[in-house]
Amino acid sequence: MHLTKLLLPLVVLAIISCTGATTETSDSEPDNILEGMKLKTIEGDKIDLSQYKSKTLVINFWATWCVPCIKEMPSLEKAKKALKEDDVIFLMVSNEPLGQIRKFLKTHDYALTFAKLDMPLEQLDIKGLPTTFIISKDGQLSFSETGAREWDTKENLQLIISSGQTERSPI
Repeated sequence: MHLTKLLLPLVVLAIISCTGATTETSDSEPDNILEGMKLKTIEGDKIDLSQYKSKTLVINFWATWCVPCIKEMPSLEKAKKALKEDDVIFLMVSNEPLGQIRKFLKTHDYALTFAKLDMPLEQLDIKGLPTTFIISKDGQLSFSETGAREWDTKENLQLIISSGQTERSPI
């Protein structure tokens, strides 16, 4: 009984943080989001996000305990396959300990690139999971959404492509 009283609020909090989809597009000046983001490979090596310049970058923030996050992974994998000729990179990012991410990957075989975030999600203004950022080829945050989505539909594949094409107007 005592354990139930302790776990119930945590379960409710986990469910709330995985719900509520919000979408926004951004036409602001280029965000320094890539420069400030600290990522590691699953092996623990630092990831230099500048290697993805001139590519569309889909960054999906997820957690091993987030059911909607895991539910949308197959559609992200299918979207990656569908867009393989379009210079689109998919990064699956969690701020959980590397051991926990590795344990998850032992039982879930996805053809996606997984990474560890070495900073609090709040520093990226992430308020719930899953959250997906699309970074355009010129390095701007062009799309942000909290909530799961079927990424492999025709409309969403087009959203990824068009978000990646966002470029700043010449001055």
